Amino acid sequence: MSDWKAKRFWKAAEVVAADEGFAVELDGRPIRTPAKNPLTMPTRAMAEAVASEWMAQDGVIDPRTMPATRTVNAAVDKVVPQHAEVAEMLAAYGDADLLCYRADGPEELVARQQAQWDPYLDWARQDLGADLSPRTGIMHAPQEADALAALSRRTHALNDFELAAFHDLVSLSGSLVLGFAAALGAGKAEEIWTVSRLDELWQIEQWGADEEAEALAEVKRQSFLHAKQMFDLAKKDG
Repeated sequence: MSDWKAKRFWKAAEVVAADEGFAVELDGRPIRTPAKNPLTMPTRAMAEAVASEWMAQDGVIDPRTMPATRTVNAAVDKVVPQHAEVAEMLAAYGDADLLCYRADGPEELVARQQAQWDPYLDWARQDLGADLSPRTGIMHAPQEADALAALSRRTHALNDFELAAFHDLVSLSGSLVLGFAAALGAGKAEEIWTVSRLDELWQIEQWGADEEAEALAEVKRQSFLHAKQMFDLAKKDG
């Protein structure tokens, strides 16, 4: 029994209109989440992305090849019933944002952090209304309450499916600011991902690359880019 794997049983995966959005049916039968909830999505584009994953399955179902479906499942089963809790958890990143914790040396690293991270803090100040201050060292120093409140409001305002994708943008980058920058198009997602790895890339330059670490980093990169795609697909028209 431990070797049993689900196999493809359907001929067609089709997008259909559903209450408050769109669903995917397999030969006329609606897909449900692991928690048995209806898999209803806010946009047709998102439903089409899910349907294409199901149509691409050949023989045994491989969840690893279905990232859009996984994100939608997480939105329905985990974010919908606890939206406020998830939003608050992500908003808390603002008080210890990656971009605010700076090295005190060597000079080249300090300069690189300033050159790559300061523009995003400037953007957050102007576009998000959040004035976050850099600190030197790793000891936590609280940010101003007004800045954190502005970031919290922005986070709580995301819809359930945006928030599910945003979770990965923030947790993978370690930065609420970079998560918003990617989500809102303040830069190319690929470039923002590279900026989030500044410290890692510095270490690689000094000591060389580790094959396993780089393989893991590539998995994370792909997940970050996927999260950006899913955030865009979650945007309702108007």
